[in-house]
Amino acid sequence: MIIIIGAGLSGLVTAYRLKSQGIPFKILEARNRVGGRINTVNMAYNTPVEMGATWFNGSHKNLKRLLEELHLDYYDQYLEGISYFQPFSNQPANSITVPTQPSSYRVQGGTSAIIRKLVDKISQENIILNEQVSSIEFSEESVRVRGIHAYTASKVILALPPKLWASNIEFRPNMPMDVKSIALQTQTWMEESIKVALTFKKGFWREQGFSGTLFSNGGPVNELYDHTNFEDDKFALCGFIKPGFRSLDNRKRKDLVLAQLEAIFGPEVKNFAEYSEQVWSNERYTFVQSKSDLYPHQNQGNPIFQKSYFNERLLISSTETSSNMPGYMEGAVSSGEVTAAKLLSLQQ
Repeated sequence: MIIIIGAGLSGLVTAYRLKSQGIPFKILEARNRVGGRINTVNMAYNTPVEMGATWFNGSHKNLKRLLEELHLDYYDQYLEGISYFQPFSNQPANSITVPTQPSSYRVQGGTSAIIRKLVDKISQENIILNEQVSSIEFSEESVRVRGIHAYTASKVILALPPKLWASNIEFRPNMPMDVKSIALQTQTWMEESIKVALTFKKGFWREQGFSGTLFSNGGPVNELYDHTNFEDDKFALCGFIKPGFRSLDNRKRKDLVLAQLEAIFGPEVKNFAEYSEQVWSNERYTFVQSKSDLYPHQNQGNPIFQKSYFNERLLISSTETSSNMPGYMEGAVSSGEVTAAKLLSLQQ
């Protein structure tokens, strides 16, 4: 049996490919849900809002192929009409027209539709939630994985951000020092992001000829987009709060966000049905404090992650470790596919 640690996109893709070849496995997930940094939340009026991974584009070919294989559709991000740019927090926003650019896409039904489809394919019984792995012990014949329970496997896959397994899992024998050092200095995708969303009964900005898009150098919101669903009957604005505002409590942050958006979009913003945030640095299974500041994408795709270790009993997989588009959903899918292919070749 193969143990996969992490039920995010890369781990689920690996499991999906193993299931198709009849290879037994178990996925151990520390959270009480699957999906990792994909997290579609249904807010007021049953509006699906992305609090995690959202967009992809035409160059993300592995993700697009997976969507087609799972019979999932996608649609263009709405950008029609006037957008806003705010150069500084103490200056008014200027109306701008966003230049024509390659399409960004969203998954119909929410990004979590990918996760639901994969779970259906691999079967929920192969996923164990609330199981945080604390140690992995390698012998000549097997691998012993311990969390709340203990599991014996032939191989183990680390399908979670490198900084997490390097910080939280004890390896016996020790993980090679160069691997652990690079892992601890690998930036985790989304780890400092703050997503914010507001739902509305109607898309008042569309009615007024605006796209719902905002770019701001001042904040607290530095990016905002129309988050209406494919059917155009569920309306929301969703985007990012600058990471520096995470030190504030939720109430203070909300007050600043609403004041900023009202100044830009007008008093209709106050008619929101629900306001929600996700501060990813508060997610213990996403964020680990680094000893020094890491720049975006630092060490992502490092060749050291492409190797197997402990006599090919341990493989590494996540969007951060992908050699193709690391730090995006494309990277997670690509990493999952590559890892599954390695496992299948080792089984032969």
